[in-house]
Amino acid sequence: MPNTELPYAADAEVSLSYDELEVLRLQHEKELAQAHVTVQTKFNYAWGLVKSPMREHQVEGVRLLQEIYRAEPTRRRECLYYLALGHYKMGNFEEAKRFNALLLDKEPSNLQAQSLASLIDKGVSREGYIGMALVGGAAAIGTLLLAGLVRRARR
Repeated sequence: MPNTELPYAADAEVSLSYDELEVLRLQHEKELAQAHVTVQTKFNYAWGLVKSPMREHQVEGVRLLQEIYRAEPTRRRECLYYLALGHYKMGNFEEAKRFNALLLDKEPSNLQAQSLASLIDKGVSREGYIGMALVGGAAAIGTLLLAGLVRRARR
């Protein structure tokens, strides 16, 4: 029986160590100080930031990737997956879906992007369930408050 399970989008959960990210940060800062940051250095640093569990790192990584995406047409394809991943990790599921769809349009058989699409869909569903629970809870509280007011008014 063939294995139909997609390879897991491992980047969604695996972070660099502090030391690994620090190497990328120092290289980026060194090149910034020299007033010339190579696209590869910027990409490597953005990649490390997006993989971080810290939201402020993810935001900065996405910002750097967007700069590369806009300025370097030849590097757009490789930015798409990490832009989608960064937005997914930050909970921006619609943006994640948009970037991942662009990648899948270019590479329909990209298994990592297919796996990420599945994770994004699960995130959208989870967010929907949480929203429904909040609305349901608010409605229940509203009903209890209204019932209490009606009882007081009758006394």
